[in-house]
Parts: sequence; C-alpha cells; structure tokens
Amino acid sequence: MLTNLHVKNLALIDEAEVEFGPGLNILTGETGAGKSILIGSINAALGKKISREMIRTGETSALVELVFETENPHVLELLKEMDLEAEEGQVIISRKITGSRSVCRINGEACNISQVKALASLLLDIHGQHEHQSLLYPDRQIAILDAFAGTEAATAKGEVRALYQEWKNVRKELSAYELDEEARKREAAFLTFEINEIDQAELKDEALETAYRKMGHAKKIAESLQTVYAITGYGAENSAGEQVGRAIRELQQAAVYDDALSGPSQTLSDIDGLLNDFNREISAYLSELTFSEEEYYETEKRLDEINRLKAKYGKTMEEIAAYREEQQKKLEKLENFESCRAALQEQLQKTEQKLDAAAHNLSKIRRNYAKRLETQIIEGLRDLNFLHVAFEISFEKTKSYTENGTDAVEFLISTNPGEAIRPLAKVVSGGELSRIMLAIKTILADRDETETLIFDEIDTGISGRTAQKFTQKMAQIGQRHQVICITHLPQIAAMADS
Repeated sequence: MLTNLHVKNLALIDEAEVEFGPGLNILTGETGAGKSILIGSINAALGKKISREMIRTGETSALVELVFETENPHVLELLKEMDLEAEEGQVIISRKITGSRSVCRINGEACNISQVKALASLLLDIHGQHEHQSLLYPDRQIAILDAFAGTEAATAKGEVRALYQEWKNVRKELSAYELDEEARKREAAFLTFEINEIDQAELKDEALETAYRKMGHAKKIAESLQTVYAITGYGAENSAGEQVGRAIRELQQAAVYDDALSGPSQTLSDIDGLLNDFNREISAYLSELTFSEEEYYETEKRLDEINRLKAKYGKTMEEIAAYREEQQKKLEKLENFESCRAALQEQLQKTEQKLDAAAHNLSKIRRNYAKRLETQIIEGLRDLNFLHVAFEISFEKTKSYTENGTDAVEFLISTNPGEAIRPLAKVVSGGELSRIMLAIKTILADRDETETLIFDEIDTGISGRTAQKFTQKMAQIGQRHQVICITHLPQIAAMADS
C-alpha cells in the first residue's frame, strides 16, 4: 500500500507530507484547497506527462516522492528484473522535475518512465473524475469482462494473440506471391543478377585493404625503416648497436675487478642480443618490401569493386554475405513458386483453423463469465439505489479476426421500469455512470491484486440516499484494499478509517 506522499514546490504546494493508512483514506476540503493537486502529484511521480509550469513560482525544481510497502510477488519479481531490490518490501518512487528535464528513481536508482509505469500498474489503480466515461467504449467494456474472467480468459487471450500474429505473418508472406508470370520472371532475373555479382567478386580476402595501404605507402615505409636501421644497426660510428657494443666491452673490463658488475654486464649483453634480433627483422622486412605496379593496380581495382558492392549491399563483408543469402532464399521461392504458394496456403488454412478454435474457446469463456457478471452488476446497482435496473452484456461477431478474438461486446442497460434495454452510452447520466463504475470496481476488487485504489471525485452528481449507498460500497472495497478517495460528500467522509 501507499504509506507516504512527499511533495515539494509543485503548483501551490510549498512542501507537504501525507501519511496514508490501510482501509479507506479520505481527502476532503473546499474547492481550491489542493486535493486534486495531491492526486496529480501522485500521477506525476508515476510517469504522467506534466507541464514545467507546474513548478512553484520562484523555484527551479519540484519533487514528488511515494513510499509503498508491498508483499505482492509480481512487484518483487518486476523489481528483480530491473536489478532492483525492495528492502523489507519497501518501494520508493521519486521524480524530480526541472525546467528542462525530469529524473525518475526507484529505490534510489535512476530509471526511465516506462519502468516506472510498469511498476505503478502493479502498485495502484487511479480512477479519475472523468474515467467513468471510458465505460462508454466497447474496448473498455470487453476489458472489464476479461478482468472479471481472470486467469482463464487471460490464458485463452494469450493463445489467441499468438495465433493471430502467426496468421497475420502467413497472410503477409502469402501476399508476396500475388505476382503474374512476367513479374516473377523480372524479379527472378534481378535476384540472379545480384547473386552473380556478389559471387563473382569472391569476397574472401579481408586483408586486401591492409595490403593496398602497405603498397600505397611502401616508399614512406622503406625510408622510415632505413632511418631506423641506421640509428639502431651496426657499422655507423654513433649507431645504437655500436654504442651498446662499446658499453659492453667497457663493463666487462670493469667486472674483472668486481663480481657485483657481472649482473649488469649480462643485462647489457641481453640488450645487445635483442637489438641484433630487431635489426635482422627490419632487414628482412625491407628485403621483402617489393611488388610490381601490376600487383598494385590489381589490388586497387579489386578494392574499388568491393567498395562498390558495399555501397549496394552492405557496409561489411558479413552484411553482403547475409544479403546474398536472403536474395538466394527469395530466388528459390520464385523458382518453386507454385509449391511454395500451395504450402503457405495450407499453412494459412491450418493456422486459421487453430485461431478460429482458440477464438471460439475465448468467446465461450467470456459468455460463461458474462452471465455471472450481469448478475453481480445488477445486484451491485440495486445496492446503489438502481431499484428497477436491467443489465445485459451483448455479443456480436467481428467481421475479421483480431488479436482480441472475434467478440464485439457491448453493455446494455435499462434504469427505469418499462424502459427498453439499450446501449450504455444512450441511456445513463454522469452520476449514473459513476455508480455503475463503482459497482464494477467493487466486483473486480475481489479479483484484483492491486493493493491501492485511488478515486478522484467519482461521486459527482450523487447525493442523499444514493450517496449513503455509494459510501457503503466504498467501505466494502476498503476492507480488501487500501482506498484513497477525494470527496465532497459528508456521508463518504464519515466512513473514513483515516
């Protein structure tokens, strides 16, 4: 649950600290007191877009910090995936907002907005003043039904989603076979040309560029090495070799009189040996530094060809080889056009059969749970002073497959006796929508693992006896979850645990 909220320099708030407890937490006060800013600050900490103008006038930055205590295994697992730990189940999310950027942290570690949002979705659910309007959209209605159906629907939806993606991929691949014979011939000729061009280049010698660079600078290399040889070799009066030789002779004469000099004498002899080896290597390199103009020209020509192919097919030899392999596969498909198309059509048919069966199974699960949800929503609405309510969940089949199956779901309602049942959007007022949403939230609360639910003035348009009923539902949710609620209604405020 959310235990602490710390806000600094945000909007009209200089600095505020709020401690929340379990059960029903109420924030109340007159309009303009700053209730919604507290909820807005929670949204800001959890990654919602926020204007830099929200920084308190005269300040350069704002800070929001949330402290949660949780035992939810899904939260702990997600933290582990992020390489973060929750010490004794504590999760601290903070966001610092400046004029140019914002920085998010989870338990002190910098993170991105998407990580914060992923974690927030498991920690709490915020129901804003106008969110009940989302009830009017079919996508939201089917999501509510799936949430009610729980794991059974989630597993079936996962299977449908995977098969739908496979079905889409096969259809896309099959669409590439919608070519007439002339187009196939042109495509095959083009692929053959590219494959042959790459093959004829024989792209195997990766040392070619090194060899070309060596040839192009052979004169400079030779001049430098001859100078090095003259400095380090033997023969010249002041060369390193001659100087070291002279030093060895002098040191050997001195060592005759003191055995302690035998070590340095041996070291200098080793240096002389290394210098000899070095000069032999330089001499051998110089003797091999010969090539013909024809060899240089051929190397240059081959490099030009390789660079031309790189510009067409890939920046490296590996990329060119991968491109050639890809074109070869396309050519083989064209050469075996009819058999490949027939195989894909068969694959599409089999995938479609599996998808249809999975979608049918998902629909069956939904219809089964829809009857139970209808009953529970009717009971919940009667508790909220809808005395003569009728409620149904209608199903229609979509024109094509979707990743959500083949169900188009719509909530239908009648709130007065004798009134025909009609789509939600054509019947209810704002206050009625609030009550319907609360009834649904109460039903889903038993199935929801989210520990904290926040309601921001969802009691709009409610008063009297209905407000009392509304309060009882809110308290009922508070028995299983931490609830934080902004309200103007004294009936609701009176039920607060905090």
